[in-house]
Amino acid sequence: MQRFKIFRKPTFLIFTFFLLTLSVVRSVTAPDKGVAISTKKIEKIIVDQNEIKLYKVHQQKLNDALVAYFESAIASGDIVGAGVSIVKGDSIVISEGFGKRNIEFNDKVDKETVFRLGSLSKGFAGVLAAKLKSEGVLNWTDKVSDYIAGFELGDSTNTNHITLANILSQSSGAPYHSYTNLVEAGLPLTEIAKRFKAVAPISKPGEMYSYQNAMFALSGEMMQKSAHQDITTLLTNKFFKPLKMNTISMDYQTLEQSKNVALPHSKSHNGWKPLKLNHHYYNAVAAGGISASTLDMAKWMELLLGHHQEIMDKSALQETFTPFIEIKGNNKYYQRWPGHISSYYGYGWRIHKFVENDEQKIILHHGGSVNNYRNEIALYPDADLGICVLLNSNSKLARTVIPDIYKIVNEVFNKTNSKITMDRHAEITSIY
Repeated sequence: MQRFKIFRKPTFLIFTFFLLTLSVVRSVTAPDKGVAISTKKIEKIIVDQNEIKLYKVHQQKLNDALVAYFESAIASGDIVGAGVSIVKGDSIVISEGFGKRNIEFNDKVDKETVFRLGSLSKGFAGVLAAKLKSEGVLNWTDKVSDYIAGFELGDSTNTNHITLANILSQSSGAPYHSYTNLVEAGLPLTEIAKRFKAVAPISKPGEMYSYQNAMFALSGEMMQKSAHQDITTLLTNKFFKPLKMNTISMDYQTLEQSKNVALPHSKSHNGWKPLKLNHHYYNAVAAGGISASTLDMAKWMELLLGHHQEIMDKSALQETFTPFIEIKGNNKYYQRWPGHISSYYGYGWRIHKFVENDEQKIILHHGGSVNNYRNEIALYPDADLGICVLLNSNSKLARTVIPDIYKIVNEVFNKTNSKITMDRHAEITSIY
Protein backbone atom coordinates (compact mmCIF):
# COMPACT_ATOMS: atom_id res chain seq x y z
CA MET A 1 0.00 0.00 0.00
CA GLN A 2 1.41 3.39 -0.97
CA ARG A 3 1.46 6.40 1.31
CA PHE A 4 0.60 9.90 0.12
CA LYS A 5 2.35 12.80 1.82
CA ILE A 6 -0.32 15.12 3.05
CA PHE A 7 1.72 18.19 3.87
CA ARG A 8 2.90 19.72 0.66
CA LYS A 9 6.00 21.44 1.99
CA PRO A 10 7.09 19.43 5.03
CA THR A 11 10.80 19.74 4.22
CA PHE A 12 10.56 23.50 3.98
CA LEU A 13 8.71 23.79 7.29
CA ILE A 14 11.09 21.47 9.10
CA PHE A 15 14.09 23.42 7.72
CA THR A 16 12.46 26.70 8.78
CA PHE A 17 11.86 25.26 12.24
CA PHE A 18 15.52 24.23 12.44
CA LEU A 19 16.76 27.72 11.53
CA LEU A 20 14.41 29.43 13.96
CA THR A 21 15.38 27.03 16.72
CA LEU A 22 19.06 27.62 15.97
CA SER A 23 18.61 31.37 16.19
CA VAL A 24 16.90 31.03 19.58
CA VAL A 25 19.61 28.70 20.87
CA ARG A 26 22.28 31.16 19.79
CA SER A 27 20.44 33.94 21.58
CA VAL A 28 20.22 31.91 24.77
CA THR A 29 23.88 30.84 24.68
CA ALA A 30 25.24 34.33 23.99
CA PRO A 31 23.87 36.57 26.77
CA ASP A 32 26.97 38.79 26.67
CA LYS A 33 25.74 40.23 23.36
CA GLY A 34 22.58 41.44 25.00
CA VAL A 35 20.21 39.61 22.67
CA ALA A 36 16.71 39.21 24.07
CA ILE A 37 14.67 36.08 23.36
CA SER A 38 11.31 36.84 21.71
CA THR A 39 8.52 34.88 23.37
CA LYS A 40 6.42 35.34 20.26
CA LYS A 41 9.15 33.70 18.17
CA ILE A 42 9.28 30.75 20.57
CA GLU A 43 5.50 30.34 20.38
CA LYS A 44 5.62 30.52 16.58
CA ILE A 45 8.30 27.80 16.49
CA ILE A 46 6.22 25.54 18.71
CA VAL A 47 3.07 26.21 16.66
CA ASP A 48 4.88 25.29 13.41
CA GLN A 49 6.32 22.18 15.00
CA ASN A 50 2.91 21.13 16.26
CA GLU A 51 1.24 21.79 12.90
CA ILE A 52 3.65 19.36 11.27
CA LYS A 53 3.07 16.89 14.07
CA LEU A 54 -0.69 17.30 13.78
CA TYR A 55 -0.75 16.59 10.04
CA LYS A 56 1.37 13.50 10.51
CA VAL A 57 -0.76 12.25 13.39
CA HIS A 58 -3.98 12.82 11.41
CA GLN A 59 -2.61 10.95 8.43
CA GLN A 60 -1.38 8.00 10.45
CA LYS A 61 -4.52 7.72 12.59
CA LEU A 62 -6.79 7.95 9.55
CA ASN A 63 -4.70 5.44 7.66
CA ASP A 64 -4.84 2.98 10.55
CA ALA A 65 -8.60 3.38 10.90
CA LEU A 66 -9.22 3.00 7.16
CA VAL A 67 -6.99 -0.07 6.95
CA ALA A 68 -9.03 -1.69 9.72
CA TYR A 69 -12.34 -0.65 8.10
CA PHE A 70 -11.59 -1.82 4.56
CA GLU A 71 -9.63 -4.93 5.50
CA SER A 72 -12.63 -5.98 7.56
CA ALA A 73 -14.92 -5.40 4.56
CA ILE A 74 -12.58 -7.41 2.32
CA ALA A 75 -12.26 -10.25 4.82
CA SER A 76 -16.04 -10.50 5.20
CA GLY A 77 -16.49 -10.63 1.45
CA ASP A 78 -18.30 -7.29 1.18
CA ILE A 79 -15.86 -5.82 -1.36
CA VAL A 80 -12.93 -6.82 -3.57
CA GLY A 81 -10.99 -3.56 -3.79
CA ALA A 82 -11.35 0.14 -3.04
CA GLY A 83 -9.71 3.45 -3.81
CA VAL A 84 -10.18 6.05 -1.08
CA SER A 85 -9.42 9.77 -0.94
CA ILE A 86 -9.91 12.23 1.90
CA VAL A 87 -9.24 15.93 1.33
CA LYS A 88 -9.15 18.48 4.13
CA GLY A 89 -8.80 22.09 3.09
CA ASP A 90 -6.26 22.32 0.29
CA SER A 91 -4.42 19.15 1.38
CA ILE A 92 -4.85 15.54 0.35
CA VAL A 93 -4.86 13.76 3.69
CA ILE A 94 -5.38 10.25 2.32
CA SER A 95 -5.16 8.78 -1.17
CA GLU A 96 -4.90 5.03 -0.77
CA GLY A 97 -5.84 1.71 -2.30
CA PHE A 98 -7.18 -1.35 -0.51
CA GLY A 99 -7.69 -4.90 -1.70
CA LYS A 100 -7.24 -6.29 -5.20
CA ARG A 101 -7.73 -5.08 -8.74
CA ASN A 102 -8.63 -8.62 -9.76
CA ILE A 103 -9.74 -11.23 -7.22
CA GLU A 104 -7.87 -13.95 -9.14
CA PHE A 105 -4.46 -12.26 -8.88
CA ASN A 106 -2.40 -10.42 -6.28
CA ASP A 107 -2.25 -7.04 -8.03
CA LYS A 108 -3.13 -4.48 -5.36
CA VAL A 109 -5.24 -1.36 -5.70
CA ASP A 110 -3.16 1.79 -5.25
CA LYS A 111 -3.81 5.51 -5.48
CA GLU A 112 -3.37 5.48 -9.29
CA THR A 113 -5.57 2.45 -9.99
CA VAL A 114 -8.36 3.47 -12.37
CA PHE A 115 -12.06 2.78 -11.73
CA ARG A 116 -15.08 3.60 -13.85
CA LEU A 117 -17.00 6.42 -12.16
CA GLY A 118 -20.51 5.90 -13.49
CA SER A 119 -22.82 8.73 -12.43
CA LEU A 120 -20.07 10.56 -10.57
CA SER A 121 -19.52 11.81 -14.14
CA LYS A 122 -22.67 13.92 -13.76
CA GLY A 123 -20.86 16.08 -11.21
CA PHE A 124 -18.16 16.87 -13.77
CA ALA A 125 -20.81 17.84 -16.33
CA GLY A 126 -22.58 20.12 -13.87
CA VAL A 127 -19.37 21.93 -12.93
CA LEU A 128 -18.36 22.27 -16.59
CA ALA A 129 -21.73 23.80 -17.43
CA ALA A 130 -21.29 26.32 -14.60
CA LYS A 131 -17.80 27.13 -15.89
CA LEU A 132 -19.12 27.76 -19.40
CA LYS A 133 -21.99 29.80 -17.99
CA SER A 134 -19.50 31.99 -16.07
CA GLU A 135 -17.64 32.52 -19.35
CA GLY A 136 -20.82 33.64 -21.11
CA VAL A 137 -20.89 30.62 -23.43
CA LEU A 138 -24.35 29.40 -22.40
CA ASN A 139 -27.05 29.96 -19.80
CA TRP A 140 -29.19 27.83 -17.51
CA THR A 141 -32.30 29.06 -19.33
CA ASP A 142 -31.13 27.94 -22.79
CA LYS A 143 -33.71 25.68 -24.42
CA VAL A 144 -32.73 22.11 -25.29
CA SER A 145 -34.72 22.33 -28.54
CA ASP A 146 -32.63 25.31 -29.70
CA TYR A 147 -29.47 23.18 -29.58
CA ILE A 148 -30.65 19.70 -30.57
CA ALA A 149 -32.58 19.30 -33.80
CA GLY A 150 -35.65 17.08 -33.57
CA PHE A 151 -35.88 17.11 -29.77
CA GLU A 152 -39.45 17.02 -28.45
CA LEU A 153 -41.05 15.98 -25.17
CA GLY A 154 -44.78 16.39 -25.10
CA ASP A 155 -46.36 19.19 -27.12
CA SER A 156 -44.53 22.22 -28.47
CA THR A 157 -45.40 24.35 -25.45
CA ASN A 158 -43.91 21.80 -23.07
CA THR A 159 -40.85 21.26 -25.28
CA ASN A 160 -40.14 24.99 -25.41
CA HIS A 161 -39.96 25.15 -21.62
CA ILE A 162 -37.31 22.44 -21.17
CA THR A 163 -34.00 24.14 -20.40
CA LEU A 164 -30.41 23.23 -19.65
CA ALA A 165 -31.24 23.77 -15.97
CA ASN A 166 -34.06 21.20 -16.21
CA ILE A 167 -31.97 18.41 -17.69
CA LEU A 168 -29.01 19.04 -15.36
CA SER A 169 -31.34 19.05 -12.34
CA GLN A 170 -33.31 15.91 -13.33
CA SER A 171 -36.51 17.93 -13.62
CA SER A 172 -37.30 17.76 -17.35
CA GLY A 173 -40.61 15.98 -16.74
CA ALA A 174 -39.52 12.77 -18.46
CA PRO A 175 -40.39 9.45 -16.75
CA TYR A 176 -37.77 7.83 -14.53
CA HIS A 177 -34.75 6.51 -16.49
CA SER A 178 -36.27 7.25 -19.88
CA TYR A 179 -34.22 5.55 -22.62
CA THR A 180 -31.39 4.46 -20.34
CA ASN A 181 -31.64 1.19 -22.28
CA LEU A 182 -30.84 3.04 -25.52
CA VAL A 183 -27.80 4.68 -23.95
CA GLU A 184 -26.53 1.28 -22.83
CA ALA A 185 -27.23 -0.09 -26.32
CA GLY A 186 -24.79 2.52 -27.66
CA LEU A 187 -27.14 4.66 -29.76
CA PRO A 188 -25.90 8.18 -30.56
CA LEU A 189 -27.41 10.85 -28.33
CA THR A 190 -28.71 12.79 -31.31
CA GLU A 191 -30.74 9.73 -32.30
CA ILE A 192 -32.02 9.18 -28.75
CA ALA A 193 -33.02 12.85 -28.52
CA LYS A 194 -35.40 12.46 -31.47
CA ARG A 195 -37.15 9.53 -29.81
CA PHE A 196 -38.31 11.57 -26.80
CA LYS A 197 -41.26 12.78 -28.87
CA ALA A 198 -42.80 9.36 -28.26
CA VAL A 199 -42.57 9.84 -24.48
CA ALA A 200 -45.43 11.29 -22.43
CA PRO A 201 -44.20 13.76 -19.75
CA ILE A 202 -45.12 13.01 -16.12
CA SER A 203 -44.94 16.68 -15.11
CA LYS A 204 -44.24 20.14 -16.42
CA PRO A 205 -40.53 21.07 -16.61
CA GLY A 206 -39.11 22.05 -13.23
CA GLU A 207 -41.94 20.59 -11.14
CA MET A 208 -40.77 17.05 -10.32
CA TYR A 209 -37.51 15.17 -9.72
CA SER A 210 -37.15 12.16 -12.04
CA TYR A 211 -33.69 10.67 -12.45
CA GLN A 212 -32.33 10.43 -16.00
CA ASN A 213 -29.26 9.29 -17.92
CA ALA A 214 -30.24 9.87 -21.56
CA MET A 215 -31.90 13.22 -20.90
CA PHE A 216 -29.07 14.36 -18.63
CA ALA A 217 -26.47 13.39 -21.26
CA LEU A 218 -28.02 15.86 -23.71
CA SER A 219 -26.31 18.57 -21.65
CA GLY A 220 -23.05 17.43 -23.21
CA GLU A 221 -24.52 17.98 -26.68
CA MET A 222 -25.65 21.47 -25.67
CA MET A 223 -22.19 22.33 -24.35
CA GLN A 224 -20.59 21.06 -27.54
CA LYS A 225 -22.86 23.17 -29.73
CA SER A 226 -22.34 26.33 -27.66
CA ALA A 227 -18.56 26.00 -27.13
CA HIS A 228 -17.76 24.31 -30.48
CA GLN A 229 -15.79 21.59 -28.70
CA ASP A 230 -16.93 18.19 -27.49
CA ILE A 231 -17.32 17.55 -23.79
CA THR A 232 -14.16 15.45 -23.52
CA THR A 233 -12.04 18.28 -24.93
CA LEU A 234 -13.73 20.85 -22.72
CA LEU A 235 -13.23 18.82 -19.54
CA THR A 236 -9.63 18.04 -20.42
CA ASN A 237 -8.61 21.61 -21.20
CA LYS A 238 -10.55 23.37 -18.46
CA PHE A 239 -10.01 20.94 -15.58
CA PHE A 240 -8.02 17.76 -16.10
CA LYS A 241 -4.84 19.30 -17.54
CA PRO A 242 -4.67 22.25 -15.09
CA LEU A 243 -5.27 19.88 -12.14
CA LYS A 244 -2.78 17.31 -13.50
CA MET A 245 -5.38 14.56 -13.38
CA ASN A 246 -3.12 12.19 -15.29
CA THR A 247 -5.02 8.89 -15.10
CA ILE A 248 -8.45 10.15 -16.14
CA SER A 249 -10.08 8.97 -19.38
CA MET A 250 -13.39 9.19 -21.22
CA ASP A 251 -13.24 6.38 -23.78
CA TYR A 252 -13.18 2.60 -23.80
CA GLN A 253 -9.88 2.17 -25.63
CA THR A 254 -7.84 4.20 -23.13
CA LEU A 255 -9.30 2.32 -20.18
CA GLU A 256 -8.80 -1.06 -21.82
CA GLN A 257 -5.13 -0.31 -22.56
CA SER A 258 -4.36 0.99 -19.07
CA LYS A 259 -2.12 -1.34 -17.06
CA ASN A 260 -3.45 -0.25 -13.68
CA VAL A 261 -7.21 -0.86 -13.81
CA ALA A 262 -9.47 -2.35 -11.16
CA LEU A 263 -11.66 -4.85 -12.98
CA PRO A 264 -15.37 -4.99 -12.07
CA HIS A 265 -16.68 -8.01 -10.16
CA SER A 266 -19.96 -9.81 -9.62
CA LYS A 267 -20.88 -11.99 -6.65
CA SER A 268 -22.47 -15.43 -6.65
CA HIS A 269 -22.71 -18.29 -4.16
CA ASN A 270 -19.11 -19.13 -5.08
CA GLY A 271 -17.87 -15.65 -4.20
CA TRP A 272 -16.57 -12.80 -6.34
CA LYS A 273 -15.56 -13.26 -9.97
CA PRO A 274 -14.03 -10.68 -12.32
CA LEU A 275 -16.01 -9.32 -15.27
CA LYS A 276 -15.00 -7.82 -18.58
CA LEU A 277 -15.05 -4.08 -19.14
CA ASN A 278 -18.01 -3.01 -21.26
CA HIS A 279 -18.70 -0.13 -23.65
CA HIS A 280 -21.65 1.38 -21.80
CA TYR A 281 -21.96 5.18 -21.48
CA TYR A 282 -19.02 6.22 -23.64
CA ASN A 283 -21.69 7.63 -25.97
CA ALA A 284 -23.02 9.61 -22.97
CA VAL A 285 -19.91 10.90 -21.19
CA ALA A 286 -21.82 13.55 -19.23
CA ALA A 287 -24.04 10.89 -17.65
CA GLY A 288 -21.53 8.14 -16.88
CA GLY A 289 -18.52 7.86 -19.20
CA ILE A 290 -15.58 9.04 -17.07
CA SER A 291 -12.92 6.82 -15.45
CA ALA A 292 -10.36 7.98 -12.88
CA SER A 293 -8.11 7.00 -10.00
CA THR A 294 -8.58 7.94 -6.37
CA LEU A 295 -5.65 10.37 -6.67
CA ASP A 296 -7.40 12.12 -9.55
CA MET A 297 -10.58 12.35 -7.48
CA ALA A 298 -8.64 13.90 -4.61
CA LYS A 299 -7.37 16.63 -6.93
CA TRP A 300 -10.91 17.12 -8.24
CA MET A 301 -12.28 17.50 -4.70
CA GLU A 302 -9.73 20.22 -3.94
CA LEU A 303 -11.27 22.23 -6.78
CA LEU A 304 -14.82 21.43 -5.65
CA LEU A 305 -14.01 22.75 -2.18
CA GLY A 306 -12.94 26.06 -3.75
CA HIS A 307 -9.17 25.76 -3.45
CA HIS A 308 -8.36 26.32 -7.14
CA GLN A 309 -9.91 29.69 -7.85
CA GLU A 310 -7.35 30.23 -10.58
CA ILE A 311 -9.27 27.48 -12.44
CA MET A 312 -12.82 28.16 -11.28
CA ASP A 313 -14.31 30.86 -9.12
CA LYS A 314 -16.20 29.87 -5.98
CA SER A 315 -19.29 31.80 -7.05
CA ALA A 316 -19.55 29.72 -10.23
CA LEU A 317 -19.11 26.52 -8.23
CA GLN A 318 -21.86 27.60 -5.87
CA GLU A 319 -24.33 27.80 -8.76
CA THR A 320 -23.68 24.12 -9.43
CA PHE A 321 -24.45 23.27 -5.81
CA THR A 322 -27.61 25.36 -5.48
CA PRO A 323 -30.72 23.21 -4.79
CA PHE A 324 -33.07 23.23 -7.79
CA ILE A 325 -35.64 20.50 -7.11
CA GLU A 326 -36.50 18.53 -3.96
CA ILE A 327 -36.03 14.76 -3.92
CA LYS A 328 -39.13 13.66 -2.07
CA GLY A 329 -39.92 10.39 -0.32
CA ASN A 330 -37.78 8.42 2.11
CA ASN A 331 -36.75 5.31 0.21
CA LYS A 332 -33.24 6.40 -0.83
CA TYR A 333 -30.20 5.11 1.04
CA TYR A 334 -28.82 8.60 1.67
CA GLN A 335 -32.09 9.61 3.29
CA ARG A 336 -31.21 7.18 6.08
CA TRP A 337 -27.86 8.82 6.84
CA PRO A 338 -27.50 10.22 10.40
CA GLY A 339 -29.27 13.53 10.95
CA HIS A 340 -30.78 13.65 7.45
CA ILE A 341 -33.48 16.30 6.99
CA SER A 342 -34.07 16.69 3.25
CA SER A 343 -32.47 16.17 -0.15
CA TYR A 344 -32.40 18.19 -3.36
CA TYR A 345 -30.80 18.01 -6.79
CA GLY A 346 -28.69 20.86 -8.15
CA TYR A 347 -26.77 20.60 -11.41
CA GLY A 348 -25.32 17.10 -11.42
CA TRP A 349 -25.19 16.99 -7.60
CA ARG A 350 -27.42 15.97 -4.74
CA ILE A 351 -27.58 18.42 -1.86
CA HIS A 352 -28.51 16.96 1.53
CA LYS A 353 -29.42 18.96 4.60
CA PHE A 354 -28.59 17.29 7.90
CA VAL A 355 -28.32 18.16 11.59
CA GLU A 356 -25.13 17.66 13.57
CA ASN A 357 -24.75 18.85 17.17
CA ASP A 358 -27.99 20.84 16.86
CA GLU A 359 -26.61 22.70 13.82
CA GLN A 360 -27.94 22.37 10.27
CA LYS A 361 -25.29 21.59 7.64
CA ILE A 362 -25.14 20.33 4.07
CA ILE A 363 -23.54 17.50 2.11
CA LEU A 364 -22.84 17.75 -1.62
CA HIS A 365 -23.06 14.20 -2.87
CA HIS A 366 -23.47 11.75 -5.70
CA GLY A 367 -23.31 8.00 -6.17
CA GLY A 368 -22.32 6.12 -9.28
CA SER A 369 -22.83 2.63 -10.67
CA VAL A 370 -21.82 1.19 -14.04
CA ASN A 371 -20.39 -2.14 -15.25
CA ASN A 372 -20.57 -3.43 -11.62
CA TYR A 373 -18.46 -0.57 -10.24
CA ARG A 374 -20.02 1.31 -7.30
CA ASN A 375 -18.77 4.70 -6.15
CA GLU A 376 -19.56 7.54 -3.75
CA ILE A 377 -18.35 11.13 -3.44
CA ALA A 378 -19.35 13.62 -0.73
CA LEU A 379 -18.25 17.12 0.19
CA TYR A 380 -18.86 18.69 3.60
CA PRO A 381 -18.36 22.43 2.95
CA ASP A 382 -18.75 23.40 6.61
CA ALA A 383 -15.80 21.17 7.49
CA ASP A 384 -13.87 21.91 4.25
CA LEU A 385 -13.81 18.14 3.80
CA GLY A 386 -14.11 15.81 0.82
CA ILE A 387 -14.49 12.01 0.79
CA CYS A 388 -14.46 9.75 -2.28
CA VAL A 389 -14.69 5.95 -2.34
CA LEU A 390 -14.36 3.91 -5.54
CA LEU A 391 -15.31 0.22 -5.47
CA ASN A 392 -14.78 -2.44 -8.14
CA SER A 393 -17.86 -4.34 -6.97
CA ASN A 394 -21.50 -3.42 -6.62
CA SER A 395 -21.40 -3.67 -2.85
CA LYS A 396 -24.00 -2.73 -0.25
CA LEU A 397 -21.14 -1.10 1.66
CA ALA A 398 -21.58 1.89 -0.66
CA ARG A 399 -24.83 2.79 1.09
CA THR A 400 -23.10 3.67 4.37
CA VAL A 401 -19.43 4.18 3.48
CA ILE A 402 -19.70 7.99 3.40
CA PRO A 403 -21.21 8.47 6.89
CA ASP A 404 -18.93 5.69 8.18
CA ILE A 405 -15.79 7.48 7.00
CA TYR A 406 -17.15 10.89 8.05
CA LYS A 407 -17.50 9.51 11.57
CA ILE A 408 -13.94 8.14 11.47
CA VAL A 409 -12.59 11.50 10.27
CA ASN A 410 -14.41 13.39 13.03
CA GLU A 411 -13.14 11.03 15.71
CA VAL A 412 -9.54 11.26 14.49
CA PHE A 413 -9.48 15.03 14.08
CA ASN A 414 -11.31 15.84 17.31
CA LYS A 415 -9.24 13.53 19.52
CA THR A 416 -5.85 14.40 18.06
CA ASN A 417 -6.61 18.15 17.86
CA SER A 418 -7.46 18.13 21.56
CA LYS A 419 -4.31 16.26 22.51
CA ILE A 420 -1.98 18.40 20.35
CA THR A 421 -3.53 21.59 21.76
CA MET A 422 -2.90 20.38 25.31
CA ASP A 423 0.66 19.36 24.47
CA ARG A 424 1.37 22.70 22.82
CA HIS A 425 0.07 24.62 25.84
CA ALA A 426 2.26 22.51 28.13
CA GLU A 427 5.35 23.13 25.98
CA ILE A 428 4.86 26.90 25.89
CA THR A 429 4.19 27.06 29.63
CA SER A 430 7.26 25.00 30.47
CA ILE A 431 9.57 27.50 28.72
CA TYR A 432 8.65 30.19 31.20
